Amino acid sequence: MPQIPVTRIEELSAKALQAHGAAPWIAQEMARAIGWAEARANRICGLYYLESYCQQLVTGRVSGRAEPKITRPRPAVLNVHAGDGFAQPAFARALPQAAEVARETGVATVAIHHAHTCTALGYFTEQIARAGLIGLGLTNASPIVAPPGGQSRVIGTNPVSFAAPDGQGGIGMLFDQSTTTVALGHITMAKAAGRAIPEGWALDADGRPTTDPDVALKGTLTSAGGYKGWGFGLMAELLVSGLCGSLPSTEVKPLKAPEGAPHRLGQYFILIDPRVSDSYASRLTALAEAVAQDEGTRMPGRGKTPLTEVEVPDPLWQQLQDLAAR
Repeated sequence: MPQIPVTRIEELSAKALQAHGAAPWIAQEMARAIGWAEARANRICGLYYLESYCQQLVTGRVSGRAEPKITRPRPAVLNVHAGDGFAQPAFARALPQAAEVARETGVATVAIHHAHTCTALGYFTEQIARAGLIGLGLTNASPIVAPPGGQSRVIGTNPVSFAAPDGQGGIGMLFDQSTTTVALGHITMAKAAGRAIPEGWALDADGRPTTDPDVALKGTLTSAGGYKGWGFGLMAELLVSGLCGSLPSTEVKPLKAPEGAPHRLGQYFILIDPRVSDSYASRLTALAEAVAQDEGTRMPGRGKTPLTEVEVPDPLWQQLQDLAAR
């Protein structure tokens, strides 16, 4: 299994995306997101999605040349029409204005709609925090989660991410997690590898626990913490589909299918200027110290050094090169 520099992964990813129809600036933004995920050992949101991106560029399920359109219907509200393109470039175009609005008003919201799946939400909220703002991000996905005690799929894994600045251009706290016990990608990767999954991750079509990933994909995933995770998943669903005007999870088709209707998902972000309170910096410091008082403990997302090289399985490395050589 070769060790590949993250910069090389980004270079080849951008080349692959352009070769399949993405505009250069969009390919570069998507490659940066792929590299970001790989550098954090999050392959599910990195190279795992590249082939799908390329296939859907060719079939037109995602537009690689969409120019995001930003409107500001209210002083602290930005709406971004992604044009059935990728979420990352839509966010990149909106962030400078959104940050300016948040510093002006104390808070700003960004509602992206008609967008492709955004994969890692932390990629977005980290950028908000590095701009000196508190960021909360939410999105929805194709339906795979039933209400506790039910069997009918209602919502997706519906991730939530939160990031806070440390006041020095860095990250004071960051988490990015699905509202299910595990992200869907862990199930699909287990199926591809022929591995069983731990009990508690998923239920079969009759609502019984299963360790078979194929059965799980035909059933439902469990909410993290049962009804508690279910509540957060519903919160994400309402904020995203209700305030972005994007598709509800029940209408979103499988995200990695090469052909079909555009995803038309939404991503909803809240940006808060921590300077609205004089106590933010001291409270963050005190909290970080309290969390880190035991050996081996730390604030989520703090003190992590992104990888500069990652191990890439031989078949995936060959796939990356083949996609770039098109």
